[in-house]
Amino acid sequence: MRVRMPRLGRPRDWLLGAVLLALVLVVVEATLGWSVVLAPWATLPSSVLVGAFVLTAMSYLLRAVRVRVYFAEVFAGPGDFLAVLRLSVLHNTANNLLPMRAGEMVFPWLMQRYFGQGFLAAGASLVWIRLLDLHFLGLIGLGVLWMRAPSGWWLLMVVGWLGLLPLFWWVARLPLAAAGGESRLRGLLDLVARSAPRDAPRVLWLYLWTALSWSLKFVGFALILGHFVPAALWQVLLGVMGAELSTVLPLHGIAGSGSFEFAAVAAMVPLGVAPAEALTGAVNLHLFLLGTTFILGCAALLIPLFGPRFSDQRHAQGPQ
Repeated sequence: MRVRMPRLGRPRDWLLGAVLLALVLVVVEATLGWSVVLAPWATLPSSVLVGAFVLTAMSYLLRAVRVRVYFAEVFAGPGDFLAVLRLSVLHNTANNLLPMRAGEMVFPWLMQRYFGQGFLAAGASLVWIRLLDLHFLGLIGLGVLWMRAPSGWWLLMVVGWLGLLPLFWWVARLPLAAAGGESRLRGLLDLVARSAPRDAPRVLWLYLWTALSWSLKFVGFALILGHFVPAALWQVLLGVMGAELSTVLPLHGIAGSGSFEFAAVAAMVPLGVAPAEALTGAVNLHLFLLGTTFILGCAALLIPLFGPRFSDQRHAQGPQ
């Protein structure tokens, strides 16, 4: 049975995304000039660029490991991990390039196409993956605030924040939907609850891979941003966090243009970073992200799909 490609954004989303992209291009040229913004690339050591790229690529690999742990019962066949890696990288590529969060649709679509999972169920599982991301980003935020002003109170807040993790496996046991006649909203909430990881060891493993993935990405991004923004490490890390949190905003331009820069600048300027330096750093960090996205996305398309599961799909649907 052929799996349809999901609708990746409405025409209005693409129009708004194009407006945001054009606005970034105009604002950067009018305020700083693109030649000035791009000039620091000439002094960026190649070792820093390569190191940041490798760390980012490794973070993508660990995201695929996390997906495999989440759906351990599904990914049991030979060649499945390569398919998971391809799926995970293509999902992140779409997320980075498509407007208004349309890229999130790629995850359930590929889960349905490659592994026969229900589109809604896979999308509900993605909700929990995103909640794990947000939880660890909150933990990073507490750590950065401790770097700014060390205090034992931050440690207590970290302990309290980590104490929220049991909610991830408790929610799966809540009987949200009635036996019959439930509303559509209640049925949807029940689907999301039933898609949560159901046991503590799995949640802890998922959180470990989440932590490792984000840590590698933050280090890689901080290496790049720190070259363009002469600021303290904690200021650079908060700039990276602002840029990453922009990915949860519904107002998201084509390739993240506009929202990425705004969030990074908004995180750094109130902390004492000069607006011009913050904008320069945000724009160039975004260019690094887009270059990495393009390279890894193209590489993902070269990952082969093999094994009985995918042989059957090729027979039924034609070449992948």
